[in-house]
Amino acid sequence: MNNHANTLNRIIEIINKGNYGVILIPQNPTIDSVAAATSLYLGLNKAGKNVSLASSNKIDFDLVATDKFKNIIAAEGDSLMISFPYIDGSIDKVDYNIKGENFNLIITPRPGYPKLNPNQVKFSYIGGSIDFFIVIDAPTLNSLGEIYTDNQNLFAGKDIINIDRHLTNAYFGTVNFVDKTISSISELILKILQTLKIEIDKDMATNLYAGIAASTNNFISYSTNANTFENIATLLRLGAIKKIIKKPEVNKTFTGFVPQAPQPIRPSFSSIPETQPVTPIEKVEKEKTPTDQNFEEKKPQDILKPKIFNSDNII
Repeated sequence: MNNHANTLNRIIEIINKGNYGVILIPQNPTIDSVAAATSLYLGLNKAGKNVSLASSNKIDFDLVATDKFKNIIAAEGDSLMISFPYIDGSIDKVDYNIKGENFNLIITPRPGYPKLNPNQVKFSYIGGSIDFFIVIDAPTLNSLGEIYTDNQNLFAGKDIINIDRHLTNAYFGTVNFVDKTISSISELILKILQTLKIEIDKDMATNLYAGIAASTNNFISYSTNANTFENIATLLRLGAIKKIIKKPEVNKTFTGFVPQAPQPIRPSFSSIPETQPVTPIEKVEKEKTPTDQNFEEKKPQDILKPKIFNSDNII
């Protein structure tokens, strides 16, 4: 690996001076980028740093700490946020009351929709200040998807640590740890953890091993080199479990091919006796469709929005 001593020292400086950071990965991430992000998250938390994971997409890999990803950028402040799965129009109203020393939040589903499952309710704190961002495996900030485009104001004036191996990286960070010769992002994260002198446990080592294995097609890609195997050896000595992670299948997009129903075999005219008359095909008038005005009655949009009341009389 090239000498990145100055870059690594700058990364340590940013992380140590900040109180809270967010680790971000691109939309539709690779196994390598998820493994790298989760390993860095585990390491920094182990070192007492306040960091969180964020992604535009739901992360569903068999790696430690993937359940920590959020689809919002939020520092752990003093505001309690309650989250649960929501279907448009499923909530009739949100109410609250105070009984004795208890504050009760009441969420009423619209008739015909299931009631809220307590096991799906999540709690977190938001409203704090973000000091730095760590962007992993993204050539540009726009590669992050909606998590960036919807929150561009949060990035203004903040330190951004750009960690990548793309040939097209735009060097958008305050500090850019970009190595276009490395075989995986996970190896760059390994180097950062070692520089920070963070003890790498079995979970972190296993995630990093899986990331390198996925990025190098199980160590046979052209980018695999001696440094790759040295890093793998280090992770195995740290307790890494040999784990090959497969990307979950997604719904296939439309390819343009539409299976056609088998066509009936039509006899050629030469096979029809000359004495037999041929009946002409009659044209069928297309059925008229009703206009939108008479066919469908539009519903007002605001009828689906939850209504919030303050009712001290609700028990």
